[in-house]
Amino acid sequence: MNTFNDEKKKVTIYSVAHEAGVSLATVSRVINDSSLVKEETKKKVEDAIVRLGYRPNAVAQGLALKKTTVIALVIPDSSFLYMGKIINGLLDVAKIYKYNIMLHTSSSSINEMDEIIDNIVKSRADGVIVYNDVLTEKQISTLKTYQVPLVYIGHDISSINSCNVFVSYKREVSDLITKYLNRGISDIVFVEDKKNELMMNYVLEGINEAFSKENKQFDGLIRIPDYYKNSYGYLNEYFTSHQHKVVITLRDSQATAVLNACSKNGIRIPEDTDLICVIDSRYNEMVRPTISSFDNPAYDLGALAMRVMTKMLSGEQMLKKEYPLSCPYRGKDSTKL
Repeated sequence: MNTFNDEKKKVTIYSVAHEAGVSLATVSRVINDSSLVKEETKKKVEDAIVRLGYRPNAVAQGLALKKTTVIALVIPDSSFLYMGKIINGLLDVAKIYKYNIMLHTSSSSINEMDEIIDNIVKSRADGVIVYNDVLTEKQISTLKTYQVPLVYIGHDISSINSCNVFVSYKREVSDLITKYLNRGISDIVFVEDKKNELMMNYVLEGINEAFSKENKQFDGLIRIPDYYKNSYGYLNEYFTSHQHKVVITLRDSQATAVLNACSKNGIRIPEDTDLICVIDSRYNEMVRPTISSFDNPAYDLGALAMRVMTKMLSGEQMLKKEYPLSCPYRGKDSTKL
């Protein structure tokens, strides 16, 4: 037995709850001296705290019912530039309802996300808006435990105290692929995007749905090997021996990589191949040919997320949990359709 590692193991609120045989919420109430806990239960929790040597962290200490008019916004630092319009939408609606936005940016570090969650609860934020696809089940569970109203942007996470606001890329992509299939075009490929697997899977679901409706199976995912530093290196090699009717990418940088790789290998866009970038950006307008994409209602996404949050905070019964926004397809010079 490695006693050294056992001694170093951090005692958490989860440990106390398990030791006392109660819920996390009950442990939190005891720590915050809530009158809602029976004396017998309170003693069980306090005894467990003493036995385990638990020291309440910011999460446990921050549980209070005081209204602060603060909404915590959690986003990954890698998406900060993309989040600009979303944040503007959030701020404009927040001003109307006199809420302040507390911004938390995170890297992919799980420990950092735990610290951010601690700080959110310590700040007594009235609600949390999350745009982050690196949250673990444990971290999501922690947020749910404290019954803070949650709005997930782009996430499909269901719980009693949360709502989802997202862009319906899956539906829009499915509709576009169906149009190609109806024209007899099934040689369609999608370039893997390891930087945003959550969104990539949404798009894949839309493609698969369209193929399935036509009793076909999609097998056109172009996987980028791990030993390539970027997509272009692999795509340049790939298109020396491959050519497709339609190539779909998630982001503008990948679309540009496809554009350059095809040009280098004598594949004309759109004469030989249609090129589509799912998420629109100003860079899609800067290259030639301009790249077809789906409108990204970023500002509306932020505004809607904040509006949904204000409804939750007002105590309004949220019969609707999911709020999709449409993203119409914009055909430009890189496609014939």
